Amino acid sequence: MTWRKGDNIELSIEKMAYGGRGVGRLDGLVVFVQGGVPGDRLLARIIRKKRGFAEAVAVELLSPSPDRVPAPCPYFGWCGGCQWQDVVYERQLAYKREHVLESLAHIGGLKEAMVNPCIPSEKVFGYRNKMEFTFSDRRWYLPHELDMRQIEGDFALGLHVPGAFQKVIDIEACLLQNETGNQILELVRRYARDSGIPVYGLKTHQGFWRYLTIRYSNARDEWMVNIVTSEDRPDRVQPLADLLACRVERLATVVNNINSRGASIAVGERETVLFGDGCIRDRIGPFDFRISANSFFQTNSRGAQRLYETVLRYADVDGSETVVDLYSGTGTIALFLADKVERVIGIEISRGAAQDAAMNARKNGIDNCRFICGDIREKLGEIGNAPDLLVIDPPRAGMHKDVLAQIMALSPQKIVYVSCNPATLARDLGVMTDRYDLLKVQPVDMFPHTYHIEAVAGLTLRRK
Repeated sequence: MTWRKGDNIELSIEKMAYGGRGVGRLDGLVVFVQGGVPGDRLLARIIRKKRGFAEAVAVELLSPSPDRVPAPCPYFGWCGGCQWQDVVYERQLAYKREHVLESLAHIGGLKEAMVNPCIPSEKVFGYRNKMEFTFSDRRWYLPHELDMRQIEGDFALGLHVPGAFQKVIDIEACLLQNETGNQILELVRRYARDSGIPVYGLKTHQGFWRYLTIRYSNARDEWMVNIVTSEDRPDRVQPLADLLACRVERLATVVNNINSRGASIAVGERETVLFGDGCIRDRIGPFDFRISANSFFQTNSRGAQRLYETVLRYADVDGSETVVDLYSGTGTIALFLADKVERVIGIEISRGAAQDAAMNARKNGIDNCRFICGDIREKLGEIGNAPDLLVIDPPRAGMHKDVLAQIMALSPQKIVYVSCNPATLARDLGVMTDRYDLLKVQPVDMFPHTYHIEAVAGLTLRRK
């Protein structure tokens, strides 16, 4: 039978695809179903038809999967933050391991790769130490909210609707952050709405209130609030900072980033400290980190500790090694390795991150780490001899082909590759295993209820 866009189809979901959609088959046609869970029998509507596959959305659940659980969040299915709140957590971990296995096999040609079970997150809710919310003048109403439009208006402070950047769901609380974070969210919402000062329009580029970023230190139980506005108007933001300082326990600082550009980012061209000293401090393992409003820091602190402990275990060092840490960021992996090796050299293209890394090393009393700022394609050749261990933690896009070629020419004895994207991990490992043995891969879950997964791979140079 020939299926078309708009047709309703009945099918069973067999597996979970990377990206969070269920996969079923109908008359030889592969169908990706948003909202499908393996084990479901459901009615779905085709929304896009291509040669060989179709995309669909679930219309009616005919027979639920035994892996389904009620999603506790009222915004689930509409907000793009979580895809799997309705799936039991143990099965989420299994799906993530399968994604790593399938990527290694189909993209990297590594069908025999040993992939361990996922290391779970210590918390499955309230695990995020950073949340970013967007102000909008185009509130997107959920179906049960439609009769509120005339009363509530277009104001929103919340999270984006997937595929519609200018539309924002007005979020009262997000279960991925601590409850105090939700208190801060509500205080800022009420103040901004009652202020009569217009929010920033993502299409018009007019208005004042742009973003709210909330950061939390689990180690010190302290909070940072970053209010991003389009103008520098202390008369508008200082009263809000004073209100937060009065009402929020354990509030350490409030800052105002001013972003007058059209770019939709919660980072300002300049920053004003409204309360406190402009930073908070957190720990990963035994190390202290100073976190400013725009610093990069892993969003799951406890998960990051497990990730870096895995890196250290896979590094298998004896204390005599020289280590090169590529894409070293703010130095977190380098610090974890520092007292276990002879020296660490980090390379990072972001000047701010490289400066933060050097400062973090000093503050933790570490003197055998050196951080080089620059493009890895240019700086790796300046290292000289091959290091005993190379640690790679690239962005989602993986390594640039020129960097990969340099690494293969350098031929360090051991490599530990940390990845947040199974596809690019598999692509790069497929090249590296021409000369290296892939020992094992360890997935580490830092983002429960999403399809995202970190993975650590250990490689050793093959003997000739």
